[in-house]
Amino acid sequence: MPRYLKRKALPKKKGPNVKSPFHCKKVFVLSLINTSRNHQKPNPILPKKHLHVYSYSNIIQILKMGPSQKIPRTFSILFFLLFLPSLFPILDSSSSNELTNLVYKGCANQNFQDPSGIYSQTLNTLFNTLISQSSTNKFYKTTTGNGNSVISGLFQCRGDLSNSNCNNCVKKIPNMSLKLCGQVIAARIQLTGCYLRYELVGFQSVGPTELLFKICGSGQVSESGFGDKLDTALGQIVKGVSSNGFYTGGYESVYVLGQCEGDLSNGECVNCVKNGVGKAKSECGNSVSAQIYLQQCYISYTYYPNGVPTKSLSPSGSGTRQSTQKLVAIILGGLVGVGLGVACLMFIRSALKKKSYSKYGG
Repeated sequence: MPRYLKRKALPKKKGPNVKSPFHCKKVFVLSLINTSRNHQKPNPILPKKHLHVYSYSNIIQILKMGPSQKIPRTFSILFFLLFLPSLFPILDSSSSNELTNLVYKGCANQNFQDPSGIYSQTLNTLFNTLISQSSTNKFYKTTTGNGNSVISGLFQCRGDLSNSNCNNCVKKIPNMSLKLCGQVIAARIQLTGCYLRYELVGFQSVGPTELLFKICGSGQVSESGFGDKLDTALGQIVKGVSSNGFYTGGYESVYVLGQCEGDLSNGECVNCVKNGVGKAKSECGNSVSAQIYLQQCYISYTYYPNGVPTKSLSPSGSGTRQSTQKLVAIILGGLVGVGLGVACLMFIRSALKKKSYSKYGG
């Protein structure tokens, strides 16, 4: 007659009368022993594949485990691998947050006269259209509404942004516009990586080469010959934008960037950038950096005394961060692969050890 392991025969844990967190585990393994020893129909709540694994010595070892017992290494590794993917959004978020920093806002002095709410609805429709288009385009211009409530609008993303970064940048602007400007008839919100502007049709807008905003670096460059270097570097923008409306590059120790609004012709783009270059010289002189925003184009430059960083893609250095993030992602991906391999080997090893205890005495 087979022997059964009774609950009262189990060794009792010494200590205060506190329910052990492993009480459920004890009940579970007892069921396994009873089933394995009797070779009876397994308990329907237990998976069949686990019924032959535990021996009496295994159970004694489990029962001796205290609440502070360390989690098996296999599960630790699996937990780490499950947690690791959550690092990637964190890495990506730093770049995305940098691109959505506010540079400046421009708000009209007049609000919509909108007792029926038609202008608000039209503006909301315009925003939704622009956000939707930003997932596949770097520039998009459209009009929305009927009669006197027609509103035109556009967005433009920096030419070196991915579609996802462009979309993330543009979709931040509608809420910012409403918070910063309210229900005005025209507004422009400029972020580091993109800008969006809209206006009620008929609104008197500024000229295409009108200076909207400038940022001049606080330091001045005293290096001999800096003026010549700057002239040459700024001249590279004029040449570069003539082909596709966007240019980024470096000349010796000066990094430059320029972009025109997407619907400008080559001639109009070059003319706008030339105006921007002139404004940079007259407004900022020998400053270590400058950002010049006109209505339909903008330019910037940054002086690096030790030479322009090879992987620098923008004055804020987001290109360097993106390259670093790619490297980190590759390293983490390798760790995931190695970790999974180690976890599988440890699991197989553990299973083989448990299988060696699957036979019981009579």
